Amino acid sequence: MKPAGSEPPLTPAPLVRDALATDMPAIQAIYEHHVLHGLATFEEIPPSAEEMAARWERIRALGLPYLVAELGGRVAGYSYASSFRPRAAYRYTLEDSVYVAQELGGRGIGTALLAALIARLEAGPWRQLLAVIGDSGNAGSIALHRRLGFRMTGTNKAVGFKFGGWVDTVEMQRELGPGSSTLPA
Repeated sequence: MKPAGSEPPLTPAPLVRDALATDMPAIQAIYEHHVLHGLATFEEIPPSAEEMAARWERIRALGLPYLVAELGGRVAGYSYASSFRPRAAYRYTLEDSVYVAQELGGRGIGTALLAALIARLEAGPWRQLLAVIGDSGNAGSIALHRRLGFRMTGTNKAVGFKFGGWVDTVEMQRELGPGSSTLPA
């Protein structure tokens, strides 16, 4: 039995805020690790900080949120929403992306980012949020999305080829606001 007061202090909650241009090098470093070492993204060549900044600008130009989580004064992860597909009929459906610095997983950063993203999106006109999760074995991302109200909608088998093997994607979905219960304004 541990003596009273010997427990480690709880990790402070991450601060979630809008991403800034000055965050792009940290965002690029987080994403680069996932590109080079993981299956969450099917990109194989890490984009530069300049390319990440251009992507950030495109998301902002659509009026969509792009967020970062700070922990201990450093960017610990990021999330954003993007258009699901370009055709007009999909205009109320978005796709989320969430990435956390490899060494900071399991500290609630992904949950804080995705919860804040959902809250922002529910304040807008959007009605559906999809997650296209790289690797059907990505238990952490699947659990994160399930915790925040997503339901499994399917698995696309062997649709990616990375690191010398075939990779599945898992699709999950959650309604935003009234979802499909009412027509959009």
